[in-house]
Amino acid sequence: MSDYSEDSKKKQVPLRLAPKLYDAVAAWAQDDFRSVNGQIEYLLTECVRQRKKDGKPVSKTMDVPPDLNIK
Repeated sequence: MSDYSEDSKKKQVPLRLAPKLYDAVAAWAQDDFRSVNGQIEYLLTECVRQRKKDGKPVSKTMDVPPDLNIK
């Protein structure tokens, strides 16, 4: 299956982000010449790829809110 046909079947997911986190992701996306949505998808894909590579379970601290002391 080509990437194009996979893209046309993407699921839409509502997402709420803290303003500081959104701003940080948006700045990162701009640096990488991606949309915010594209950056979030890229980051999630990399996390899933890394988890599959390591075979390690998700961290027990996954649900702990991140420190968003972003400058």
